[in-house]
Order: sequence, then structure tokens, then C-alpha cells
Amino acid sequence: MSSSFIISGTDTGIGKTVASAMLVQALGYNYWKPLQSGIEEGGVDTRRVQKMTDLPDERFLPESYVFSEPLSPHRAAELDGVLVDMNKLATPPESENPLIIEGAGGLMVPITRDHLLINQFKKWNLPVILCARTGLGTINHTLLSLEALWARDIKVQGLIFIGEPNDDNIQTIADFSAAKVLGHIPMLETLDAASLQTCFERNFRKKDFGLV
Repeated sequence: MSSSFIISGTDTGIGKTVASAMLVQALGYNYWKPLQSGIEEGGVDTRRVQKMTDLPDERFLPESYVFSEPLSPHRAAELDGVLVDMNKLATPPESENPLIIEGAGGLMVPITRDHLLINQFKKWNLPVILCARTGLGTINHTLLSLEALWARDIKVQGLIFIGEPNDDNIQTIADFSAAKVLGHIPMLETLDAASLQTCFERNFRKKDFGLV
């Protein structure tokens, strides 16, 4: 059976949700975002992914926690008066299809005052797909993020670059890290099922995700 994947990023606002939507649609996976912070502007990411892909409700698993403020989960939970139970996050939920699991922000985001997101990824023992910008600063941020994953012996499936084309940044990161470049998501004029499918077909290969 194909593996589920964790989608993380080198920073917040990197484009993880767009990448997640594309993969859910192209690979036939289900979607789960365990921790959602911020519900004021445009609703939760689960609904955004569903809107982009136009897939049915059964392809989307409910969040474990949804917090009001667009902050790190540990602080957003405190402001909402919620005590996060790590046992509730101990294992991903059962799913008929493999999962695309979208993390919250970057790797070192605190879930609570005692638990970092990257350490939860380690416990889940699933390969991580790291989303990175193409622009200035991405070499440093991406290599640091990869170092953090490698230090915990977390498997990295590969890198997805998001933004305007920058072949030299992408190649430099690939050369220094030896990580697989899975593909590139350019700036898309529209975010819908057709544009995501076209993007995947032009820039990605199913075999890099363990599919034929």
C-alpha cells in the first residue's frame, strides 16, 4: 500500500495548502490537517483544499483541533482556553486511502509548551515532503529544515518548490542536500481542480511518490 505523507514547510505561508490540494487530487489520497490555527479569514484549510479540488466530503478527515487565532498552536490553544491532549494526536486517524497530512507552519512549531511538531512527525514515522520558496532566503531555510529532519532520522520524500522560477536556487539546494526535487508549483492564476491537475502533469511524476 502506498505511504501517507506529511506536508511541511520551511516557513508559514509557504504554499503547503496548495501543494496538499494538488497531491490529494493527483494521487487519490485523503486529506487531514490535525491542527488548524486561525478561522477568521477564509475558514479552515480543509475547506480550502476541498474548494480547490472539488472532491467529496469523504476525502477529508476532521481536524483534531481548530483554534480561533492565526498563531502557533500552543499559543492559539492557550488563548482559546484549550488543553491539547497529545494522546489525541498519537497516531493518524484510520483512512480508506493514504493520507496527505498537512502540518501547521514550519517544523519547529510548538504544539504545546512541551511538544514540537517535528517530534510528532517522528512519532508518526511517515515520510515528509518539504515545501520551500524559490526566492531569496530559501537556500538557508531549506537546508536548515532538512538538517532538523535528518537529525531526527525522519525520512524526507523530497522537496516541492513554490513560487516564481529560480533554477539556480533549486539546483543549489539539490546539490548541497542531495534531496530529491519532486517538482515546482509556479504562481497559478487560478486555484481549481483543472489548474492543479495541469500543474502536476507538467511538473511532477507519480513514481516519485511511490505510484505508477
